[in-house]
Amino acid sequence: MTKESSAVSGGEISRYASLPLPIKIICLVLIASGLGLFIFYIFAWTPGGWVLGSIMYYYLLYTCFATCAFLMMPARKKDKNRIPWYDLVLAALVFGFFIYSASRALSIDIGWVPPPHTLALVLACIIGPLAIEGGRRMAGIPFVILTVIIGLYPLFAEHMPGVFFGLSLPFDILIGSFAYGRAGILGLPGMVMGEILIGYLMFAGMLMVSGAGRFFLNLALCLLGRFRGGPAKVAVLASGFFGSLSGAPIANIVATGAVTIPAMKRIGYPPYYAGAIEAVASTGGVIMPPVMGGIAFIMAILTGMPYSVIMIAAFIPAILYYYGLLVQVDAYAARVGLKGLPREELPSLLKTLKEGWVFIIAIAFLVFGLIYMRWGATAPVYASGLMFILSFASRETMMTPRRILAALVTIGSLVTFLMAILIAVGFVMIGIQSTGSFTTLTTHIVAFGGGNLVVVLLIAVAICYVFGMMGVSMAPYIVLAVTLIPSLAGATELSLIGLHLFVIYYVIMMGITPPIAISAFVAAAVAGAPPMKTGFTAMRLAVVLYFIPFFFVFNPALILEGPILETLYLFALCLVGIWILASGLEGYLLKVGRLSLWSRPLLVAGGFLIAFPGWMTTIIGVALTALVIALILIRKRTVAI
Repeated sequence: MTKESSAVSGGEISRYASLPLPIKIICLVLIASGLGLFIFYIFAWTPGGWVLGSIMYYYLLYTCFATCAFLMMPARKKDKNRIPWYDLVLAALVFGFFIYSASRALSIDIGWVPPPHTLALVLACIIGPLAIEGGRRMAGIPFVILTVIIGLYPLFAEHMPGVFFGLSLPFDILIGSFAYGRAGILGLPGMVMGEILIGYLMFAGMLMVSGAGRFFLNLALCLLGRFRGGPAKVAVLASGFFGSLSGAPIANIVATGAVTIPAMKRIGYPPYYAGAIEAVASTGGVIMPPVMGGIAFIMAILTGMPYSVIMIAAFIPAILYYYGLLVQVDAYAARVGLKGLPREELPSLLKTLKEGWVFIIAIAFLVFGLIYMRWGATAPVYASGLMFILSFASRETMMTPRRILAALVTIGSLVTFLMAILIAVGFVMIGIQSTGSFTTLTTHIVAFGGGNLVVVLLIAVAICYVFGMMGVSMAPYIVLAVTLIPSLAGATELSLIGLHLFVIYYVIMMGITPPIAISAFVAAAVAGAPPMKTGFTAMRLAVVLYFIPFFFVFNPALILEGPILETLYLFALCLVGIWILASGLEGYLLKVGRLSLWSRPLLVAGGFLIAFPGWMTTIIGVALTALVIALILIRKRTVAI
C-alpha cells in the first residue's frame, strides 16, 4: 500500500500492514465480497428472479466489514503491530452472529423483537457489547460514553424526573431492537452504509490510490504557490480538494499536512499557525461538495432529500468558509512580509494538468451523474468505473495489480472504520426514538427561547457544542437531527435543509474548538506546536464557521433556496463582509496596509454587519467600515506629512 493510501485509510488506526498473510487474505476476501454485495444490491440485480432482501443484505454487509473491524483496528496501542488471540475470537464471534442472522433474515423480517428464543437473546447480548467495543476502537471513550448513556436510557426512563421522564423498555426488547429491529442496526446504520455511503468511499479510494492527492497538491502549488504566503494558500486549496473526497479531517491532516505544514514553516509561518491552517482547511472537507462526509449521507436519509440537493445547498457556505480562511492567510503573510515559493520549486501547470486530467474528468462525471442524470447512489459506482478505465491513460495513474490491491485496502479501511461507528449508533437511534424523552426535552428547550429565533438557535449552538465534546460528529448530529431539528422546524418556518446544515456546522466546529479540538491537536502534533495555542488560532481562522450558519438559516437564498438574483446579491455581500472581517482579525487590509489596534475590532464589526442579511445592517456596516478606513488613511497621510 502506498504512503498516501495508508494515510487515508486510517494511518495509525489500521494495523493491516502488520497482519499475518492469512489474515490479510481473509480481510481482502471480506472487503471484496462486501463491495461486490453493494454493487449487486444497488443495481437491483435479480438472477433467476431471486431478490436480495434488505435485511439479508445488511447482515451480509456487516459480516464482511464488521469482522474486518476487529482484525484491522487494535484494541490498544501496543497491539498496533500484532493481532492478539482475543481479537481473532471477537472477529469470529462477529462473523458468526451476522452469518447466523443473515440465514434467518426472512424470520427476522417477520419480527424478532423481543428475541423469540434463548439463542437469539444470547447472541444479541453478545453483539451489543461488541458493537460498543468497535465504536471505542474507532472513536474513543467519549463516543462510548455518549452511546452507552443514550442507548441504556430506555431502561430507566420511567424513573427519571421532569422533562427526562419517558417510557421504559424491558431489556429483551431493547437489545432485540438493536440486533434485529428496524430501529437498530437494520435501520439508519444499514441504510447509510449499504445504500449510499459505500459507493462514494469506493470513488474516493480509487482517486486516492491512483494519485489524486498528489495531483491536487501540485495543482494548488501551480495556482497559488508563487504568491505571498504561497504554501499556506496551497494548504487551503489542496486540503479543500482532498477533504471533499475523503470527508475525513484527521486523514486529511495526515495526508496533506505532512507536506504543507513543513513548507509553511520553511517560509516563516509559526508552527502553531501552520498547524491551525491545516486543521481548519481539513475540517472544511466535511462540508465541501461533491463528496463531503458521512454526515451528509445520513442527512440525505433523515430528510428524504436527494444527495444532489444537499450537495448544491452546501456549496456556497463551503466556498465562503474557505474564502474567509484564504483572506486571513493572505493578510497574515502581507502583515509579516512572507513571500511565496521560488518558481523553480513549483511544478509546471501544463504538466500537472496533463498528468492529472483524468481526476478532473472523473469528478466532473460524478457531479454530472448526480445533478443532471440523477443516478443517485449508482453515480459514484459509474464514476469509479470511469476512473478505473481512465487510469490506464498514463503510467502514473494506471491501476496496476498492486494499486488494485491498495485500492481494496483503502476502500475497505474507510468502510470498516465508519461502519464501526455506525453499528454502535444503532443504540443511539433506539435511545432517542423509543422513550420520547429527547423530543420532549428539545420541545422544552425551544419553548424556553420564548419564540425568539436567535435565542433558540443560540441554545441549539450550545447543545451542539456540548454534544460535540462527547464524541465524533456523526453521533451528536444524529441525536440532534432526530430530536432538536424537528422541534425547531415545527416551531419556526426555517428551512429544513438549512437547519440540518446549521447543526452540522456547529457539531464539526468541535474539531477546532478548545478544549476538545482533536483536529487542531493532531495538526499541532504534525507541526510540533503547542496544542492549545494551535486550537485557539484555528478558532480565529475558522471564524466563518461560527456565524455563516445563522446567515443561511435566516436567508435560505444562501443555500440556493430562493431567487438566483437574491442569492448572487447576498453572496457578494458575504464576500465583501468576510473580507473586511477577516482582515480586521489579522490586522492587514488590502490597499490600506497594517491596521492600528483600535481599528481592528471596528472592522470586524463592520464586516459582520455587511455580511449579515438585512439592508439596514448592511448600510450600518458599510458606513462603519468606510468611516474606519477613512480615519486610517487620514491618519497615515498626517503622519507622512
